[in-house]
Amino acid sequence: MKKLLLSFALALAALAPAVHAAEDGIHWDKAPNMTNDMPALQDGARIFVNYCLSCHSAAYMRFNRLKDIGLTDQQVKDNLLFTTDKVGDTMKSAIDPKQAKDWFGANPPDLTLVARSRAGHGGSGPDYLYTFLRTFYRDPAKATGWNNLTFPNVGMPNVLWQLQGEREPVFEVSQEHGHETKVFKGWKQVTPGTMTPVQFDQAVAHLVGYLQWMSEPAQNARVRVGVWVMLFLLMFTVFAWRLNAAYWKDVR
Repeated sequence: MKKLLLSFALALAALAPAVHAAEDGIHWDKAPNMTNDMPALQDGARIFVNYCLSCHSAAYMRFNRLKDIGLTDQQVKDNLLFTTDKVGDTMKSAIDPKQAKDWFGANPPDLTLVARSRAGHGGSGPDYLYTFLRTFYRDPAKATGWNNLTFPNVGMPNVLWQLQGEREPVFEVSQEHGHETKVFKGWKQVTPGTMTPVQFDQAVAHLVGYLQWMSEPAQNARVRVGVWVMLFLLMFTVFAWRLNAAYWKDVR
């Protein structure tokens, strides 16, 4: 038993530097909260279907649930459905899992709950996604031709590169105790995209807002109901306190 515990402790110690290095990567930018902005959510749904759904599924979300963000069934049919899909279907990717594994090394994960599962010490899940989608850069050494500062050596290519253009990260190199240290300082635009940097950041914010909404479509209703419940409990507490005082005034 002692040998088993010792082996487990040594394994954790060996993994710690790698985990620490991953967590101490680039700073996560704060994602704008778009979950109450219906036009932004609709644009995010459009971007998701056009750029993400070809590889990533959202198997726990149905197309007809998009009515909650102001779209009609007809709008969904006309703009967001593939020819073989129906409004009541779940959002399944078009890619074959075996081909995906051959191309990317693994089957692309389902994105239904990604905005909730990616939270960490650097911020919320939306913060991670907002930073991740904006930190791709060209890397000829990778099979996909792309790398990412937020998720180094990721197997995913930059599917939004035509919108963003191609950029290179700029680092400040310094020597500390005989070791070379690189600190990220910014970006150098190599080729322009179809969007300006401000427009691209806004498009990513819309996409992340949609992913956040998709991870819990009832969250806004839950918050509204929660506010009314808290107000009711506050009023009930006041009435109960005064009623208790009235019951006990003669006893005292």
